[in-house]
Amino acid sequence: MFQGSDEPEGQCLTEMPMSSLLKNIDARTKLAGTNKLEILLFTLGTDHRTGRRETFGINVFKVREVMRTPPVTAAPEMPASVEGMVSLRGVLVPVVDLAKYVGIGQEDRREVMIVTEYNGHTQGFLVEAVDTILRLDWAQMRVPPEMMTANMGGLVTAVTELPDGRLIMMLDVEKVLAETTSIDDEFLFKGIERLQDDDVTVFFADDSSVARRQIERTLDAMGANYVGSVNGRVAWNELQKVAKTAEATGRKVKDLVKLVLTDVEMPEMDGYILTKMIKSDPRFEGVPVLMHSSLSGMSNQQLGLSVGVDEYVPKFEPQRLSDTLRRMLCKKDVDEAA
Repeated sequence: MFQGSDEPEGQCLTEMPMSSLLKNIDARTKLAGTNKLEILLFTLGTDHRTGRRETFGINVFKVREVMRTPPVTAAPEMPASVEGMVSLRGVLVPVVDLAKYVGIGQEDRREVMIVTEYNGHTQGFLVEAVDTILRLDWAQMRVPPEMMTANMGGLVTAVTELPDGRLIMMLDVEKVLAETTSIDDEFLFKGIERLQDDDVTVFFADDSSVARRQIERTLDAMGANYVGSVNGRVAWNELQKVAKTAEATGRKVKDLVKLVLTDVEMPEMDGYILTKMIKSDPRFEGVPVLMHSSLSGMSNQQLGLSVGVDEYVPKFEPQRLSDTLRRMLCKKDVDEAA
């Protein structure tokens, strides 16, 4: 197991043998709640469009293991970037060629597979090579420029520059999952009941465009008003504006914001820090926080609760999310009436 390093934050850590990478992800949960993260860097090959070999990153928490690519069995009627399936310890796992998905266009066989686990799904990502693990602060991660967002089709959620000048792009793995699986999307939202109160405003923060759309669809089905943000920093700035408005009009913030829904992983400010900020500010007393994350392990849930999160819902189950929202909002109304 890779044990970490005492090197300065934001510096590349020592390269590790692939066989010893990331065998115990829970050992890294000590970083959560400190606005820090570790990302596994990898390459996909030379982009035929630019002639450059770009470096990408994925949060270590979402990586189960890194291995040599096993034999892949082709399956019919799958998206072009899905190579097929592999059997890992008796479980069939879909395999996505990330170079094809991103549009780099190399046809060479990728010899390395990153096995990821998030949103309750396991999948393999074929890559050219893994590089190092980078430890840094979420504040060093920036929202990608609009041009990059457009060029990459919204696939990049955050970017950071290394001391050696390399630009690291964090992939929206939730977008990859949504676009490479055959889940009946409409079915997920059927049966969501509307709230009886039509004067409910929910603030939410998520850096994934796919996740934001799913949250919006859930809240629309519930008949709730909402304000969305691309990360915790933007959400906190918006909440500050609400607090000032409440103060100026002699009202309480909880009368204007019924609930805050937050992701965990976000550039500039993660969900743990956003929750700490809300729960430590007396102006937001009575505003519940619901953490909504693809990091659905018990250790992540416990960490969320430790910083003041009222409840934790794993991504992405619209019915479960709506049920939890309704229960929390109804409980809030009962508590206020008591």
